[in-house]
Amino acid sequence: MAGRYFDEWQVGDRIEHEIRRTVTEADNLFFTVMTHNPQPLHLDVEAAKASEFGQILVNGTFTFALMVGLSVGDTTLGTLVANLGYDKLVMPKPVFIGDTLRATSEVASLRPSKSRPGAGVVTFLHEAINQRDEVVCRCERSALVKGSGA
Repeated sequence: MAGRYFDEWQVGDRIEHEIRRTVTEADNLFFTVMTHNPQPLHLDVEAAKASEFGQILVNGTFTFALMVGLSVGDTTLGTLVANLGYDKLVMPKPVFIGDTLRATSEVASLRPSKSRPGAGVVTFLHEAINQRDEVVCRCERSALVKGSGA
């Protein structure tokens, strides 16, 4: 199993995820349309050119979803019971079509589950970083994870 069980994590564990992803025009267009987001900055080249960004701005919820997706293989693949929540979501820098994103994860806290013996809650600090080494997205994800004996 690629993901780790609850009892295999320690506070401070840090992972530089190997998978990277270059954001394409199709990614942004399909995600934006699929989620019914009519924001011209994501869809209208002329409106985007007239903005302070001067180009299409990638949908922030796509950026967030990609960041979490890049982390799953090394964190919770096959060991996740449920994601419990996402907190402190920030996007300090914009993402543009053609940017290549990578992700890092660090374990911020651990606690045994009160409702599921043998499982526990892992709180990850995830970051997405572009090819210019700028953090473009960050959040805390709380995940209920199986224990190795579960």
